[in-house]
Amino acid sequence: MNTPTDITFIGHMCYDEIHPFGGAPATAPGSAVLCGAMAAARVGARVTVVTRMHPADEPILEPMRALGVDCVLIPTEHTTRMRVVHPCEDVDVREMDQTENAGFMQVDDMPAIESRFVHLAGITDQEFTLDLIRGLKARGYSVSTDMQSFVRKVDPATRKIRFEDVAAKAEITALLDRVKLDVVEAKLLTGHDDLEAAAKQFADWGCPEVVITRADGVLARVEGETIFAPFSNRSVVGRTGRGDTTFAGYMARRLDHAPADALTFAAALVSLKMETPGPFAGTLEDVLERMARSHSDPS
Repeated sequence: MNTPTDITFIGHMCYDEIHPFGGAPATAPGSAVLCGAMAAARVGARVTVVTRMHPADEPILEPMRALGVDCVLIPTEHTTRMRVVHPCEDVDVREMDQTENAGFMQVDDMPAIESRFVHLAGITDQEFTLDLIRGLKARGYSVSTDMQSFVRKVDPATRKIRFEDVAAKAEITALLDRVKLDVVEAKLLTGHDDLEAAAKQFADWGCPEVVITRADGVLARVEGETIFAPFSNRSVVGRTGRGDTTFAGYMARRLDHAPADALTFAAALVSLKMETPGPFAGTLEDVLERMARSHSDPS
């Protein structure tokens, strides 16, 4: 772990019990960390994962380790478990419960490594705090988060997840170098249906780089410029993990490319991912071929 890493993903590993609309349920390892880390590693980024989970479940880290991902396991009593139900054909509509939780990440969980980007890839509001973000920034890291990590609030009694506004949203945003959210979270946090208006609001709160996904594509606002890249997927059987994969692809390409190119790359990558269940399983060459065939310059 002495070699500098490109992207460090911090957050829970979990087991996802997915109930698709009109389909049979299935349980498999999941989480924003898994989807993001595997996508970034498969397209050539050097990746580290810092996660909290029960040591008995460590084998679910093996697919990432097989791709060269350094995994730091913080032992806990439970591994997080999620139940996700799609009650209708709209893949953006989900009902979620968290039946087990691995506890909040701590600043001291982060090993003393060089990392160009640090991404807080959470599932619910039971993983990250403002103090964690402040602590990472104090260490000099370039920090991003997915706002689902704060919007998805777990009811302590029922364990059901409610989507709610976040009182500290402006304070959180002002600390970040990049922020990711989806169309539902954007409306909840800003009141705007229009993605560009929502992105401008996050920029006004102090984040210079904002990425928002929805069913048909992904928008970015970077230093005052707004760009949009449509998806090209032919099915949505791999919809779970869409946003996590999109942002991972964006970060991996953003390491050495301009925002417009990184956004097109991310749209092509996640389009491939959505055509197959599970984390992204393609290659850099697959993504570049899809970019050339189906993705023109973003608008």
